[in-house]
Amino acid sequence: MTAHGSARRHVLAAFVIALVACGHGNAQTQAAPKFDGKRAFADLEAMVAIGPRPAGSPAIEKTREYIRKQLADAGLTAEDQPFDARTPTGTIHMVNIRATLPGPAGQSGKGRLVIGGHYDTKLFKDLTFVGASDGASSAAFLLEIARALKGRQNALPIELLFLDGEEAVVDWNHPSGTDHTYGSRYYVEQLKKAGTTKDVRAFILVDMIADRNLNIRREQNSTPWLTDVIWSAARSLDRPEFEDAQWPIEDDHLEFLAAGIESVDLIDLDYPAWHTAADDLSHVSAKSLQAVGDVVIAALPRIETRLK
Repeated sequence: MTAHGSARRHVLAAFVIALVACGHGNAQTQAAPKFDGKRAFADLEAMVAIGPRPAGSPAIEKTREYIRKQLADAGLTAEDQPFDARTPTGTIHMVNIRATLPGPAGQSGKGRLVIGGHYDTKLFKDLTFVGASDGASSAAFLLEIARALKGRQNALPIELLFLDGEEAVVDWNHPSGTDHTYGSRYYVEQLKKAGTTKDVRAFILVDMIADRNLNIRREQNSTPWLTDVIWSAARSLDRPEFEDAQWPIEDDHLEFLAAGIESVDLIDLDYPAWHTAADDLSHVSAKSLQAVGDVVIAALPRIETRLK
């Protein structure tokens, strides 16, 4: 082989390697986001280890510190939305936490998709309630969604919303009619005051999604098309945890629906440990978090197409 032929051979080989590397890079860029249920479960465990985390307690501030750190580690900036809530027992300082995954560069005016859940636990004086599914699961889900979607090219910004004060301080059915959903109520009130309600194109609520025997039914108050898209994604993934049976649930999404924001509630309230000391690590599972994470991520493209 001549020196000239050898040089041509080396140039050709380098060109082929470059093409392969370029294609590999594109594949990595376009790879579907991966939700890690085990990593989400580690977040759940960390919050349960803090103990009961009712609104206004030192423990919920520790939970906020944990959430902020995990968001920062994922490359996102946490934004506090503090407020003082009037409750049947007096004023309690509460804080919603927000973090935004960006949409397309240079595009604005399309609004945002909000995915949210609460991170407080119900206050009980006669039992130790650590809220493994009811409180920790939704916050853990949001943290893992932050990690899973941070490199995704979103069609519009996605705001992750950690809501404080979902739980009643005294009783959900208190005569005041407002002893619950403090965080979502305040969030929506601020949208109305700023005249930016239409900027929230849709709201996906997750709540109590770690039950070992997970079964999420269609919530009757939720926006039908949004529910249909998510349940269609569940069927495509062969996820039997999403059932076609329907039931009505009062939850944070009602505040958004009342403001005209299309919303869906993903919740498993068929949970014997609900609001008991048994809502602990022995009754929750990483597999359940994985199921919800996979379905929500699979549903995102169709949701975004509808909202464009």
